[in-house]
Amino acid sequence: MRRRDFLAGGSAAVLLVAGRAAALAPAGSEAAIAHPINAGSRLLFISGQVPTDAEGNTPARFCGQCRLAWRNLEAQLAAADMQLRHLVKVTVFLARSGDRRLERELRSERLAGVAQPSVSVVVTGIYDEAWRIEIEAIALAG
Repeated sequence: MRRRDFLAGGSAAVLLVAGRAAALAPAGSEAAIAHPINAGSRLLFISGQVPTDAEGNTPARFCGQCRLAWRNLEAQLAAADMQLRHLVKVTVFLARSGDRRLERELRSERLAGVAQPSVSVVVTGIYDEAWRIEIEAIALAG
């Protein structure tokens, strides 16, 4: 299935603008367990970014797939005038548990010194058997 066909059924990201302030703890405090959403904050929900390019090509090796999925995620951020530094939550879906270490290394390289989002990694079946990774995320810009 081509990426454009896969995404044709809906948008790849949803942007919300908060209407009122809400925070569980002051930002930066040890008690902070959530990112504050203040009036005017923008939340971006990015649906699963898969390792295919615009022509529907998928790299054979996991490293190439991981890097491409991250580039696709960054393209969604850029379309909303955001960057990696705005990530607050990332969920990584892996088709193979053996890819966990390499995924963590590649993610750490990508985000080093830029962002420290909350991360969940789920090992599960993925929609297309050629895909070994899919990444979804939430970004917050104030």
